[in-house]
Amino acid sequence: MAGRQVVVVGAARSGIAAAELLVRRGAHVTLTESRSTFDAAPHLREAGIRLELGGHQRETLATADLIVVSPGVDVEQPVFAAAREQGIEIIGELELAFRWLRGRVIAITGTKGKSTTTTLIGRMLAAAGREVLVGGNIGVPVSAQVEMSTPESIHVIEASSFQLETTTRFRPWIALWLNFADDHLDRHPDVASYAAAKARIFANQTGDDWAVVNADDAAVMEQSAGTAAQRVRFSPSGRIDEGFVASREWIVRRTATGEQPLVPVAAVELTGVHMLHNAIAAVAVSSIAGVPPDAMVAALAGFRGLPHVMEPVGDVRGVRFVNDSKATNVEAARRSIESFAQGVVAIIGGRYKGGDFTELREPLRTRGRAVVAIGEAAGRVRAALADTVPVIDADSMDVAVERGFDAAGPDGVVVLAPACSSFDWFSDYAARGDAFKAAVERLKRKIASLN
Repeated sequence: MAGRQVVVVGAARSGIAAAELLVRRGAHVTLTESRSTFDAAPHLREAGIRLELGGHQRETLATADLIVVSPGVDVEQPVFAAAREQGIEIIGELELAFRWLRGRVIAITGTKGKSTTTTLIGRMLAAAGREVLVGGNIGVPVSAQVEMSTPESIHVIEASSFQLETTTRFRPWIALWLNFADDHLDRHPDVASYAAAKARIFANQTGDDWAVVNADDAAVMEQSAGTAAQRVRFSPSGRIDEGFVASREWIVRRTATGEQPLVPVAAVELTGVHMLHNAIAAVAVSSIAGVPPDAMVAALAGFRGLPHVMEPVGDVRGVRFVNDSKATNVEAARRSIESFAQGVVAIIGGRYKGGDFTELREPLRTRGRAVVAIGEAAGRVRAALADTVPVIDADSMDVAVERGFDAAGPDGVVVLAPACSSFDWFSDYAARGDAFKAAVERLKRKIASLN
């Protein structure tokens, strides 16, 4: 990279990490950003990075030796056309970082459950005494880990479709595809394009690598059929002859000669059946990586999940509140609702990004008491679900929590399962989850003051 002209597009955390890595490696770096300012700008200028703010300029991109895009940047924008016509290489931050990693890579993708499973795999490897670096779409950008990478490192990387679609050489030692459902159709032109982006996780694997796939998911099985890697299956339903399943209170590896018990199901302290499925996948990957069962059990002990992922928030007069703000698509919301036997009031809505809300009718018909519709998608939510359960409108998170509480009483559960992005009311899903938790705390104080 020494002396090369590199343009990094997008000044979110991945773009900033890429720019800092590149300038350390001797490149002449220009970081372009649509905003007119951002907090890290002075630091980046001091590091020798040229900033181009207020929009991405076609001329800047067309004169680069290399373009590196942040995951949030759509490379199909017209501004990239001239650079593409000139044959300038356009890659993502994940691809850039991978080219400098010295350790092996375990990559995890899927529509739902990536962060929890990535975290679990990292914990299991660490419990086994491995040198582990967890990052990617969760936590630390991979570019920020390059300097720490050694031949003994195992990089556990959560990889989104946006990151994978801009890879060219990215090759995981173990690639895990958890599941697939419609999502991000506000960015990908269609479901096939979204699936193809996910499938790039297998594109460069060889017979020395491993592909761990969900045997119950037809799309995952179809997209992984041509992989050159050794394909290992896991099955949430248990309906496979060979692979990783839950059987008779154990997560086991089933083979032609029998079942090898690995982890007691009781060791999984996470809420929701789908969380057990994530644990099965984590056990499958960790087993291939050589983690002994006692380390897997140790890693599960005390792990009750991540913030904003089926996160218990509290109890108000017998009504439970659960924050699943990261359930940003319909499939994720469905799994949230199905985690409870009955009495569910689901807070649904936000900025619509594709998917069919009518897929929530069946779980709501058997488990739901009501839906509270919020945000820009509230009208779509009402149109899809009003003939199944009562739909209550709310114009703020505080109102949504209070109306959810009223509808759920006396013994129900209010779950924030938006099935949408957060960008109508909030900066991201975490801000939305924090607002939900704060609203629950205000409701607690309000109820207490009435006693």
